[in-house]
Amino acid sequence: MTEETWKIQYKKWKNLKPYQIKLIDDGPKSQSQAWLLNSMWCEWKDLKRLNVSEFSSNDISSVIDPWELQ
Repeated sequence: MTEETWKIQYKKWKNLKPYQIKLIDDGPKSQSQAWLLNSMWCEWKDLKRLNVSEFSSNDISSVIDPWELQ
């Protein structure tokens, strides 16, 4: 899996704010942005563990809170 694959999947699965999309596309410019990007990657990893093919919608953010998976 390439770095670009998680970014594409995450953008499809989540309803992101414009600054989150910009951060994913342009990369972090500060340590706090790197933390946020890492947080999004970790959330993607949790979402990937789910069998997302079972969901009919591309936006599963309203279906499950990834923080409940821990």
